[in-house]
Amino acid sequence: MKEELRTSEGAAPIGAYSQGLVVGDFVFTSGMGPLDPRTGEIVGDDVVTQTHQVMRNLGAILAAHGLGFDDVVKSTVHLQHLERDFAAYNEVYRSYFTEPYPTRTTVGSQLLGILVEIDFVAHKSA
Repeated sequence: MKEELRTSEGAAPIGAYSQGLVVGDFVFTSGMGPLDPRTGEIVGDDVVTQTHQVMRNLGAILAAHGLGFDDVVKSTVHLQHLERDFAAYNEVYRSYFTEPYPTRTTVGSQLLGILVEIDFVAHKSA
């Protein structure tokens, strides 16, 4: 059984996908970009500003199910400019977590008008 997660505090889907799904004890988010949830506009033109907005959007989706960043067990990150932006993005990303960090895959991707997109898998402890 899956339950949809939806919050106005995170960026609204712009296609045929859910912000997040709860399946058992796990929460899966869709890839989130740096969109302002109120205006739908891209926030910032640098990877630091965009990464902070992505993390705010993901944090809102987690919070909609009573979770936080410490519950994240896996993330997948897409960077438009992997070599150029990795260090700056990584510094922002790291600031949202404590050790042990979630497992992570970071790849260079062709993104449409944004510099970063991230999705999470989180686990709700009993």
